[in-house]
Amino acid sequence: MTLQESAAQAAPDDVVIDVHGLDKIFSGRKVVDDFSIQVRRRQIFGFLGPNGSGKTTTIRMLCGLLTPDAGSGTCLGYDLLRETAAIKRHVGYMTQQFSLYEDLSVGENLEFVARMYGMRNRKEAVAAVMADMGLTRRRGQLAGELSGGWKQRLMLAACTLHKPKLLLLDEPTAGVDPKARRDFWDDIRDLADQGLTVLVSTHYMDEAERCDEMAYLSFGRLLTRGTATEIIARSGLVTWQVSGDALTGLAKKLTGTPGIEMVAPFGTALHVSGTDAAGLKAAIAPYRAEPGRVWSAVEPSLEDVFIHLMQQENGS
Repeated sequence: MTLQESAAQAAPDDVVIDVHGLDKIFSGRKVVDDFSIQVRRRQIFGFLGPNGSGKTTTIRMLCGLLTPDAGSGTCLGYDLLRETAAIKRHVGYMTQQFSLYEDLSVGENLEFVARMYGMRNRKEAVAAVMADMGLTRRRGQLAGELSGGWKQRLMLAACTLHKPKLLLLDEPTAGVDPKARRDFWDDIRDLADQGLTVLVSTHYMDEAERCDEMAYLSFGRLLTRGTATEIIARSGLVTWQVSGDALTGLAKKLTGTPGIEMVAPFGTALHVSGTDAAGLKAAIAPYRAEPGRVWSAVEPSLEDVFIHLMQQENGS
């Protein structure tokens, strides 16, 4: 059973988001077009797509933070159009840019957020979330003095302080080092295991593969969704990898050749892909005979599939 089929058969209390036909128009331009999706409890659901594809707008509509111009649905059991105030009370929203007070300490920032939410057990809640995020020893440090990774942890602590049921992360790891990114995703997985549902927009393929399910958007439209394995299998893409000498020149020769739909760098190699296996094999045959290179058939990567989808949308 696929995740889509599983979601469709899920018990009502297991479905956190269930929306149909959402549209959003800004300045006469439709930035989200007929979007429908279900998201289950405890899922980490990723949204991918090029800049301007409608990722942030879509997930903000899903969480009741932005009102759609058309469509219907529910979030956390509340009506997406009429009960947005109730939805917002149960959502934590972490923006890409640091949005806390840099001239306040870690503890002061969290205490301020606790007061904003009207929490009665503020001191206990702040102490607990600082312990969970490893911030206790930094309680008195000014937020502006934190590194990017620690600022990220402070933001995550702030948006989970009130124990939300749904967490929205808008490109949360932009500008942080690889270790901080890995630690952050470990924290997110722990939160999901505890029952939190997470919506995250990202440009990083390794982060997308950490999601339980993902959706790829372009020009406001949903192009594909599913697990990484399902999306790759459904793409119909066939890929050959080539390594060796003069790959830059080879890429120029291969690009545009009938039977070859995409040529993309992949580490120190090239991925050469198409949807017609026989046509692709015939197109690369003359180059496979050239010395100094090694060719092998490989499974397409998630990045190969998304680049291919983007090229198809752009008509290239």
